[in-house]
Amino acid sequence: MKIISTVALQPAHRAAITSAVPGIEIVLADRQCRTAEEVSELVSGGCDVLLTFRVPNDITNRARGLKWIQLLSAGADHALGGPLKGIAIPVTTASGIHATPIGEYTIASMLAYTHRIHLAIRAQIRREWMRSGAFMASVDEIRGQTLGIIGYGSIGRETARLAAAFGMTVLALKRNPAERADPGWCPAGLGDPEGKLPARFFGPSDREAILRDSDYVSVTLPLTDHTRKFIGEREFAAMKPGAYLVNIGRGEVIDERAMATALAAEKIGGAGLDVFEHEPLEATSQLWDLENVILTPHISGANRGYMDKACQLFADNLKRFAANRPLLNLVDPTLGY
Repeated sequence: MKIISTVALQPAHRAAITSAVPGIEIVLADRQCRTAEEVSELVSGGCDVLLTFRVPNDITNRARGLKWIQLLSAGADHALGGPLKGIAIPVTTASGIHATPIGEYTIASMLAYTHRIHLAIRAQIRREWMRSGAFMASVDEIRGQTLGIIGYGSIGRETARLAAAFGMTVLALKRNPAERADPGWCPAGLGDPEGKLPARFFGPSDREAILRDSDYVSVTLPLTDHTRKFIGEREFAAMKPGAYLVNIGRGEVIDERAMATALAAEKIGGAGLDVFEHEPLEATSQLWDLENVILTPHISGANRGYMDKACQLFADNLKRFAANRPLLNLVDPTLGY
């Protein structure tokens, strides 16, 4: 079995992969392939398995004999929308490896907003001692508040576990609310694999209802034809006036213009945004200047242990592939994730 990795792996990562299945051949990039053209060149000799962030448009012609693609990203929209459209090659994602950093990021964003840390940092830059009664009276706590999670996958479930530890009530929206369990990759002790934490589940048609009941909203949706602009003007109108929204899914699942309007008019309390419709975010965007917005440049999943977890997941899936068992995080092309 020949495996090509389009990222340079550390010795420990390579050892984890080669020890998973005896006798495999692994070809490594000297450095991470940052363009589809670089991936095309690396796979031109053919392979059985591809471990990659990017998938070139000519993948089936270039990588002769390709039987499975393991993406290093949680989302698959970038591949399914072009290179793999209509191609019957199994694709698995790295869903689950981002649960801890992004779950922590989401809680951190909520805490920063409710304790007004974002305003204090801006005051620090201005060398302003901001200790007015009005400012201090605006500080809140998340204990006892309700968190609505829009998209109850691995990230949403770990966010729910952390939120419950903070004393929050959790609500969850998922495509099929009757299916509570998560069959994806999940390390022991993390997340909510059985779906026991939410007080209530909602379906996609109930999104206004979950938003009406939520003090905080975490959006963890993948980008598909069904989720594009899932939250727009009508949904923002349904939210509580003081609600805080965190989006770490995809920028396109929210109508960015409607969101900016709601934030500027203070129809909702604020937003923590790590993803945007267009990235990098345009310098002319109104979002840069809104005091009730916390922005980061699509880094919520970043962490020094990223490839450790990615290779652990890949090794688990490699054993399944060699034994002809169902793969974890297998993408359903009809659903887009």
